[in-house]
Amino acid sequence: MTHALDIVRLGKRFGEVAAVDDVSLSIDEAEIFALVGENGAGKTTLMNLVYGLYRPDAGQIHAFGRQLAAGSPAAAIAQGIGMVHQHFMLVPTLTVAENVALGSEPRRFGIFFDRREAVRRVQKTAESLEFALDPNALVADIGVGMQQRVEIVKALCRGARLLILDEPTANLTPQEADELYAIVRRLREAGTTVVFITHKLREVLAVADRVGVMRRSRLVATLGAHETSARELSDLMVGQSVDLGTRHPARDVAQTPFVEVERLSVNNAQGRPALREVSFSLHPGEILAVAGVDGNGQTELIDALAGLVAPTGGAIRIGGEPLTRPDPSWLRARGLSHIPADRLHRGLCLDMSVSENIALGRAKQAPFARGPFIDQEASAERARSLIERFDIRPTDPALASRALSGGNQQKVILARELDQKPRFLIAAQPTRGLDIGAIATVHRALRTARDQGCAVLLVSLDLDEVLALADRVLVLRAGRVAGIVPGEGATERALGELMLGAASAQA
Repeated sequence: MTHALDIVRLGKRFGEVAAVDDVSLSIDEAEIFALVGENGAGKTTLMNLVYGLYRPDAGQIHAFGRQLAAGSPAAAIAQGIGMVHQHFMLVPTLTVAENVALGSEPRRFGIFFDRREAVRRVQKTAESLEFALDPNALVADIGVGMQQRVEIVKALCRGARLLILDEPTANLTPQEADELYAIVRRLREAGTTVVFITHKLREVLAVADRVGVMRRSRLVATLGAHETSARELSDLMVGQSVDLGTRHPARDVAQTPFVEVERLSVNNAQGRPALREVSFSLHPGEILAVAGVDGNGQTELIDALAGLVAPTGGAIRIGGEPLTRPDPSWLRARGLSHIPADRLHRGLCLDMSVSENIALGRAKQAPFARGPFIDQEASAERARSLIERFDIRPTDPALASRALSGGNQQKVILARELDQKPRFLIAAQPTRGLDIGAIATVHRALRTARDQGCAVLLVSLDLDEVLALADRVLVLRAGRVAGIVPGEGATERALGELMLGAASAQA
């Protein structure tokens, strides 16, 4: 039987760091194969080698019985390999059909772009997978779930028989994730092989045929998905089982709120109303989680509370003082820390070192400064302390942040923001793209901040995370408050009904 993919003793190093170390693996045709492991374990690097984005230092790769040319995405595509990256590679100002056709445009008379044929290809492929996709919609105007479908259609239109999905549900709502699982199963039924890179063990067990576990750059196990469990996979990944579902209710919630929001309205980037007369309070010593389908006003709420945009109506008070205009520095001075949802564009300067990123916003303060000068030695020492505390890998504070895996980049942001001992913390998608061990670290850190009297606003699309952490849950729907309910006793089903408008509640 011809395998879809054969990897033979593959190796890749970046300087002194072994990213992939002597990995051998075979994947069958029409198989869903999940690849799991800690952040920085080598999962994405392994598949980037397969897709030709990196050239291996050792070993060989065979796809459908033929050896792949090393370090050539064009050769990988020609041999039937497609890859959908965690951060989509789409042009927002182009339509769906134009993005799909980009680089392989159909031509009329060998010269002119055949827009009608490009639209037809998108429609045919989307219909074969039984989902709706408007070929004429601008990518900038569609949601994350739809953008992912565009990437999948683009790969399939280029002849992909082996499709690699890198953290495909990291940015999706639970409903969108379920839809993706159905698409993946239909792909398998049509004969496509799917490699699923993920941290989420529940989805591994739900959708995969087999699972490979990577740990510290090596493949340590290959198991049948129906012959294993989340506990066993957790143990193989991080050396211990991690329970993320245990609730730890707040011990002492202050009576006086620290954050007060009254009838807040905010427009989106296109100038249309996105948040409509939202009111709530947040107290020291509690976690208030904001839940909802993506695009229901969460981004605008975060930006207004972080002082990044001006509301069109309503009021915000922090510690009893009104926020009269967008002013992040005013908020920082009153104890705000912000873990942004977009770590690449808002959370980090990728070309700066880990140490420099940890010092961002505090370069004039001790221990990062000595008089008017930056104290490089003290900054590095503080960074080393936080690197150890938050298990950031690699451990070199002088390493450019760009060189870290996505999960470790997120830990750098978390370390910087929590090191400031905030009075008010906005945590937007704080565990997106993290492995189970790192998620447990983040959850402990958020609970510790709350227990130390911080008012924590958690904005998350992961309902498991919301149910594990929230003292209260605020559900947004169409930019309005659909309900505020106690975290204790809340269920995914009940929150889902609020998200879909099938119920209302207030606490």
